[in-house]
Amino acid sequence: MDIYLRKKRWKWILFGAALIIVAISLYYTNILVKEIRKDERKNVKVWADAIHRKADLVNFTNKLFEQISDEERQSVATLAEAQRLTVEARPDQDVTFYVRIIENNTSIPVIETDKDGNIISARNVPFNLDTLKKLTGQLQKEFSVYPPIVNNYIAGKQLRLYYKDSNIFTELRVVLNDLIKSFFSEVVLNSASVPVIITDSTQRNVIEFGQIPPKKMKNPEFVSKMLRSMEAENQPIRVDLADTGARYIFYKNSFLLTQLKFYPYIMFAVIGVFLFIAYLLFSYARKSEQNQVWVGMAKETAHQLGTPLSSMMAWVELLQLKGIDEETLNEIRKDVRRLEVITDRFSKIGSAARVEPVNVVQVVNDAVSYLRSRTSSHVVFEVNPIPPAEIIVPLNTHLFEWVIENLIKNAVDAMEGKGIVKIEIKDDPSVVTIDVSDTGKGIPKSRFKTIFNPGFTSKQRGWGLGLTLSRRIIDNYHKGRIFVKSSVLNKGTTFRIQLHK
Repeated sequence: MDIYLRKKRWKWILFGAALIIVAISLYYTNILVKEIRKDERKNVKVWADAIHRKADLVNFTNKLFEQISDEERQSVATLAEAQRLTVEARPDQDVTFYVRIIENNTSIPVIETDKDGNIISARNVPFNLDTLKKLTGQLQKEFSVYPPIVNNYIAGKQLRLYYKDSNIFTELRVVLNDLIKSFFSEVVLNSASVPVIITDSTQRNVIEFGQIPPKKMKNPEFVSKMLRSMEAENQPIRVDLADTGARYIFYKNSFLLTQLKFYPYIMFAVIGVFLFIAYLLFSYARKSEQNQVWVGMAKETAHQLGTPLSSMMAWVELLQLKGIDEETLNEIRKDVRRLEVITDRFSKIGSAARVEPVNVVQVVNDAVSYLRSRTSSHVVFEVNPIPPAEIIVPLNTHLFEWVIENLIKNAVDAMEGKGIVKIEIKDDPSVVTIDVSDTGKGIPKSRFKTIFNPGFTSKQRGWGLGLTLSRRIIDNYHKGRIFVKSSVLNKGTTFRIQLHK
C-alpha cells in the first residue's frame, strides 16, 4: 500500500513540476512575443511613415509636372507671340529679341500650319519637312493633346501653332507614371514581412496584396474576412495619388509573430502526445513483464503444490485402511479436491482459458456453500437468486469460483468476522451483473482503482494479489469488468462483476 501511495505522491509532484515548467515557458515566451511585437510595430510604423513620405513625394512630383506643363504652354504661347510680332514688325523695328526667343526653343516640338493643316514650319520634330507636308494621322494625334494656338496676324490667313510636351518633359512623365505604377508594388514588397492588402476607395476591390497565398485571395469570402481582421488590428493607411484617387493599405501582424504566439501551445501539445505515446509503450512493456512474472509464479506454484497434493491423496487412502471415521475422511477429501482445484487454477494462468455455458447461479452458490462451513458463524450469507434459478453465461468454472471466493474472503476480513455478505445476481438483456456487498469498514474513494494493483493490501499479512488475480480473470479470460460499485466508510462496500452473455 505504501508503494502506491508513494507512487501517487510522486505523480502529483512530477505533475506539479511539469505545470511550473509550462507556466515559466509560457511566461518567458509571452515576454519574447511582446518584445517582437513591439519591434514589429516599430518597423510597421517606419514602413507606414515611409509610405506617406513617398506618397507625398509622388504627389509633389505630379504637381511639379503640372507646373512644368503650364510653363511649357506659356512658353509656346510666348513663342507664338514672338512669331506674330516678328511677322508684324515694321521694317525699321528691331526684332532681334523675338528672333532669339524663337531660336532658343530647343526642346518644345512645334508645328505651324494653316487652317487646312498644311505644314508651314516645324521645329524640334523628328521628321523632314520635305517628305511631310500635312499634319494628319498619328502625328496630328500626338500634337492634339493640347489645343493649338491660333494666330491671325497675316491678313486673310489663319495660322495654327501645334505643340506637345517637350522631350525632357515626356521622359519625366514616363518616369512619373512608372513611379505611380510601381508605388503599390513597392509597398507590398517592402511591407516589413506583414500581410498587406491594397484596395481602392471602396475598400473592397483589391489592387495589390503581399505575404498572403494567391490561392486564398481568389476566395471573396476569405478576402472580406481578412480585410475585417486587418481593420480590427490596425487602422488602414489612406494614400491619395494623382490620377488614381484614394487607396487604402490594410495590414496585420506578421505570420512569424502569429506563429510565435501559438508556438508554446503547439510545442507542449507535441511533447504531450510524445509523452503519452511513450507512457503507453512503457505501460505496455511493464504489463507484459508483469504478465510473464504472473505466469511464471503461477506455474511454479502449481508445480510446487503437485508433489504434496499427491502425497496427501495417498495418506487419505492409508487413513481409510486404518479405519478412520468416514465423516472425517470426507472433509479431508473435500480439502484435497479443493487443493486440486487451486492447483488447476494456477496451472491455467497464462494459458487460454476454456469457457463454456454454465449456470452462474449454481457456480456462485457452490462457492458460497464451501466457504460458509469454513467461515465464522457470525457471518451471514445472502444469495439471490438461489438454485434452481438458471442464468447461463460462458464461464471457466474453476477460475470464476476463485474470483467469488476472493471477494467473499475480503468481505469477511473487512467485517472482521461479523456481518452480512450479500450476493445478488441480475440477468439483463446483454450482460449478467453480480454484486458482492458487505457491511465492513469500507474503502476510501481515492483507492477504488488502487486496490486492484499488485501488492496493495490493508492487511498486516497478505501479498495483495487476490483482487489483482480477480481482475485478470474477469478482464482477460471472461472479457468482462470488475470494479468497486460503491463504498461508504464504516458501512460497507459493493463490488460489481459484469459478464457478457
